[in-house]
Amino acid sequence: MKTYLTVMFNSEGASPTDVKNQLMSLGFVAARGSYDFVYEWPEDTGVDNLVWFADKIHTALKGLGVMFTLETA
Repeated sequence: MKTYLTVMFNSEGASPTDVKNQLMSLGFVAARGSYDFVYEWPEDTGVDNLVWFADKIHTALKGLGVMFTLETA
């Protein structure tokens, strides 16, 4: 199971490097293609864990001036 993240940067916000560092500290890996980052879950997980993780991402990116989308498959 993987969570894919796409980031929309703002020229008035944090640098892409700062955003990358925040996301990598949560366990994301930079990716190429349709998504910017991917997180690989160690095992199948439920919706409650997915929402908890989305909250962690939101907190980590708060104040950086970026928007993000998530997709888990």
